[in-house]
Amino acid sequence: MLISRQRRCYGKIARVESVTNRGDSLSSELQTTYKSPKSHGSEYARAGKIMVRVVTFGEIMLRLNPHGFERLLQASNFEASYGGAEASVAVSLVNYGIPSAFITCLPPNELGQAACNYLRRYGVDTSHIIRKGERIGAYFVEVGSNDRPSKVIYDRAHSAMAEIEPGQFVWHDILSGAEWFHFTGITPAISQTAADATLEAVKAAKERGLMVSCDLNYRAKLWKYGKTPTGVMTTLMPYVDIVIGNEEDCEKFFGVKGADVKIAEQVSASTYLTVAEHMKKRFPILKKIAITLRGSISATHNTWSAVLYDGEKLYTTKQYDIESIVDRIGSGDAFTGALIYSLLSQKNDQDALDFAAAASALKHTIPFDLNLVTAEEVQSLLKEAEAGRVQR
Repeated sequence: MLISRQRRCYGKIARVESVTNRGDSLSSELQTTYKSPKSHGSEYARAGKIMVRVVTFGEIMLRLNPHGFERLLQASNFEASYGGAEASVAVSLVNYGIPSAFITCLPPNELGQAACNYLRRYGVDTSHIIRKGERIGAYFVEVGSNDRPSKVIYDRAHSAMAEIEPGQFVWHDILSGAEWFHFTGITPAISQTAADATLEAVKAAKERGLMVSCDLNYRAKLWKYGKTPTGVMTTLMPYVDIVIGNEEDCEKFFGVKGADVKIAEQVSASTYLTVAEHMKKRFPILKKIAITLRGSISATHNTWSAVLYDGEKLYTTKQYDIESIVDRIGSGDAFTGALIYSLLSQKNDQDALDFAAAASALKHTIPFDLNLVTAEEVQSLLKEAEAGRVQR
């Protein structure tokens, strides 16, 4: 069914077919999910497919980084993986037992197929991914150490997702049976059409009564198509119930500035109550505002904590002192995935925040973008006495 559909829509697919046919190691459920992309949900339900509870929307990219702490200028080869904020959230949720789908656009070639396979490996529903366009976005990561910060170079102009347009996703079918929709400020930053498609998606989610969350994720190297970040995000925020970010996100997008923190020791939860209060005042629809707090002692030594404001009370977490960071990319997505999981699991706000902070602290110990931890491992860290002990 997949092959005949792609021939009809996209013409030559010999290269894709050769990759698709190597999926024998996948579970039968995931193969079924992949083989019926045109059914848009109803056919899966009749076949007994697990209905997703969370839908995330954004771009997944090819990640390339030199080995270890090499600089890009030194590299003679690169380690390849795949990553993207919304995709990482979906993987975290599946790890915690929440069926989730990731929505994007990928080119109908081997790299697009490899990205799909990468997500399916962890159980993410990829059945609504559109296959069109010429290229997958990429980013190069130079992992920093001590006083040398990490560096990211994007190569995502004219990617398949950057050229997506409103009307190409059938949101009525995609969101059928779902409870939660998640996006970030990255997707509307890559192009005008991607911003328009994001607005279409959040409107559809709210019309169907879904909880909508947004991780602001300000990216200075994006936003190159002529619109201001403030203007675009202000249009999207009236559809958002829960917003996640850091103090820089709030300032860059909405001019809401926190305290001028110079050193890690000055990072405190109470400092950001004013930021949360201003966000709530500007966007009264917000039910919860979560802010992650990072103190950068060096590239490999950070402190990490978070706050959550429900409009009345500010909840805080312990501060984690994270030495010998393996990879901090994806830690914010790890926080978001864990927070969504906790709230869907009916945890109270304090427990949800504690779980999210612990999960994202663990992400700093895992290479590449994904936070491949279980709920049980996060709970073990929360017990403190078991942190770092060999699990036998």
